[in-house]
Amino acid sequence: MTNPLTEAWEPRASMRHTTLGSTGLKVSRLCIGCMSFGGPDARGFGWTAGYDDSKKMMDRAIDLGINFFDTADVYSNGRSEQIVGKALKGRRNQVVLATKVGLPTGEGPDERGLGRKHVRRNLRRSLANLQTDRVDLYQIHRWDYDTPIEEVLKTLTEAVRKDEAVDHIGASSMWAWQFEKALHTSDRLGFERFKTMQNHYNLDYREEEREMIPFCVSEGVPLMPWSPLGRGFLTGRYKRNVKPSSPRYKIDVYLRGRYFKPEDFDVVERLEEVAKEKGLTPSQLALAWLLHKKGVASPIIGPTKVEQLEELAEATDVHLKASDMKRLEEPYRPHPVLGHE
Repeated sequence: MTNPLTEAWEPRASMRHTTLGSTGLKVSRLCIGCMSFGGPDARGFGWTAGYDDSKKMMDRAIDLGINFFDTADVYSNGRSEQIVGKALKGRRNQVVLATKVGLPTGEGPDERGLGRKHVRRNLRRSLANLQTDRVDLYQIHRWDYDTPIEEVLKTLTEAVRKDEAVDHIGASSMWAWQFEKALHTSDRLGFERFKTMQNHYNLDYREEEREMIPFCVSEGVPLMPWSPLGRGFLTGRYKRNVKPSSPRYKIDVYLRGRYFKPEDFDVVERLEEVAKEKGLTPSQLALAWLLHKKGVASPIIGPTKVEQLEELAEATDVHLKASDMKRLEEPYRPHPVLGHE
């Protein structure tokens, strides 16, 4: 069969870009997820790349035309932000920079959540780590059940309008009713609106198609799906009835807990079958499928090697027919909701 990749592929020239919803930001169709930056001695993130390898990936990403980088204060205990800031020194304005707040960054009761004290302190810390005076997109990592959304939005609005440390705010995985409540609260009280949704969405986890994605499409909120390759499960490296031995499988409790059920292997085996026919890798095809889905602006990929980055960048030139999409989606079975925790 004909390879759907453009034969004379020019990475720098052909990396597609899109406008990120109402932000006006021009971002690449792929975003580099910097959770994979940190180093082997990062507690809880021992599968991540150190500074030298991370910088090589960032340099190559920029060379390929990727201008969108997403990190968080919690990744590798702040080291991810530090790596990104150091690697981008002198070229900060060439990229769109996003980070997140809300997950625990310490042991104390005020070292987590979206209360005013934690958000303002961690924003200052993130700016210092990133070596910048502003972030283009500041996102809440998860919903805070202990802090009223009115208080959360008031604090974030001040960061945009008063402190001028944030250009736009965004949200991540939550229930659709919570996101609707947040947007309604912003409209009612005149606060900044969440401009983006970073949600858990891939070929093997499609529960977001029920409510969150249709709601976001109706509101004009672009999607930045995280875990587009299922934490590596959709690369095809893991086989049915074969005990995994990868370093990430041993360390990453979310990888072990979210995938590896029989119905998950039904999806990945169909993915491998179609990828082989098309002359693609499973990773490229899984990412191309996501790029064809309505509302998706820029999936967040997390390569740990330059070779992986280059492989995934080619997915932006893959063209799939409706019949291809249907065939890939056919084995899917409903899942419990995953990723809101």
